[in-house]
Amino acid sequence: MADDHSGFPGFPPEAMRFLGDLRDHNDRDWFTAHRRIYDQAIKGPAETLLACLEPALAELSGGPVGGKIFRIHRDVRFSKDKRPYNAHLHIAFPAKRGGGGVSACGYFFGLEPDRAVLGAGGFDFAGPVLEAYRAAVADAATGAALGQTLDKLAQDDLRIEGAKLKRTPQPYAQDHPRAALLRRKGLHVWRDITDPQVITSERLFPEALATFKTLAPLVQWLSRL
Repeated sequence: MADDHSGFPGFPPEAMRFLGDLRDHNDRDWFTAHRRIYDQAIKGPAETLLACLEPALAELSGGPVGGKIFRIHRDVRFSKDKRPYNAHLHIAFPAKRGGGGVSACGYFFGLEPDRAVLGAGGFDFAGPVLEAYRAAVADAATGAALGQTLDKLAQDDLRIEGAKLKRTPQPYAQDHPRAALLRRKGLHVWRDITDPQVITSERLFPEALATFKTLAPLVQWLSRL
């Protein structure tokens, strides 16, 4: 496994203060006046963190991993919420299928005004992916493996989330032993880091990598869909 001490120094304290201020002053004039802080405290460190995590996750996954930093500008074209900026930083690392294509899951990092979040899984399963997910959950072997993985993650105090249906979808029985999983249309697991002394120090990278190692079995299961 790649060196857990990447040299990433953490985000500067100004980063979380900037996001908190942006949440309270979410307009173009304020952002323009504080753009230098965004570039130095968030954008630059995010690019460094991405560059450090890509090879580490590639070694964990056994193949190339490319990350993506999401834009701070919101797409407001079809939203009633017209605030122009996201008051958070999101980075995604999509997982690859065995054949090389991008799967419907991956690893995620987020920075918010009061915490960093680390997670993995998939959102909004649909079409063939949703059908494959349900079939794998219903299968005795693969469904039991997923259940065991989630039980272990819950024991590690990680949050298990994902959109759910109210009823178990047809043709699966309402009393199926994994009905709760069959009702899901997304499955993702999260850990919060709320200690600023971790977020703003070189401790952040090994904490992130250790969490991603813990989440790897879930990503491996989902990437087979």
